[in-house]
Amino acid sequence: MNINQRYFIELAYNGTAYHGWQVQQNAVSVQELLNKALSTILRQPIEATGCGRTDTGVHAKEFFAHFDVGGNGSSFIDHGKADGYEPSTINHEQVVRGLNALLPYDIAIKNVIPVHADAHARFDATARSYQYHIHFNKDPFLHGYSWQLRDVPNLDLMNQAAAIMMEYIDFSCFSKSNTQVKTNNCKITRAEWVKTDNGIVFHITADRFLRNMVRAIVGTLMMIGREELKPEAIREIIESKNRSNAGTSVPACGLYLTEVKYPYSLSPLTP
Repeated sequence: MNINQRYFIELAYNGTAYHGWQVQQNAVSVQELLNKALSTILRQPIEATGCGRTDTGVHAKEFFAHFDVGGNGSSFIDHGKADGYEPSTINHEQVVRGLNALLPYDIAIKNVIPVHADAHARFDATARSYQYHIHFNKDPFLHGYSWQLRDVPNLDLMNQAAAIMMEYIDFSCFSKSNTQVKTNNCKITRAEWVKTDNGIVFHITADRFLRNMVRAIVGTLMMIGREELKPEAIREIIESKNRSNAGTSVPACGLYLTEVKYPYSLSPLTP
């Protein structure tokens, strides 16, 4: 008898054409296409669970999901030892190649990693990092991958406000309305604007994020950068716990999930 083996899958995607990660009714998502490709390759129904959900148009340079494989059907599966109790394993290299052949150009599979049966891509993640990219000069190669602004905001003021944010844990003011979560508490460990050759990038790391949180934070910090608000105003906004007091959400095109950390090793497998 073969038993299920759990795997983490590492991928990256350009979110422009998708209604986010999570399966949606009447809309194409990354999860939907990945599930279909995995089910085709492994010849059994596969449902991948993601490390989080990205909104429509948001990109991911690093994203993890987990899925379980039973021992039947596919030529990619090794069926274990004769005693019948070793978990079925898959040929990782062939699965990665097969998935990349099936999936569209804007979704890339990087690795498939066997993990413990209780490992969970979402609940086990200890930190997630995002970047938000802004540029100031018209650039056809940044269109759809960065938000273009005309005027350069005051980075010093925005960084003062970003530092204040790290004193707080309840970020209800930056959460999308009517979101069903148990808590709006998040521990931010990095919030910083950095100059680049082409513009500026906001770096933020936390143990978890609320829906639309990063884009709402960037929109609020832009108000401070345009000197519409003083940096200390961020305190009143956060303490109000009211989304209507924060800034508008900035466009999705500039937002990237860049890193997800776990308390165990997810080292790439060698051929």
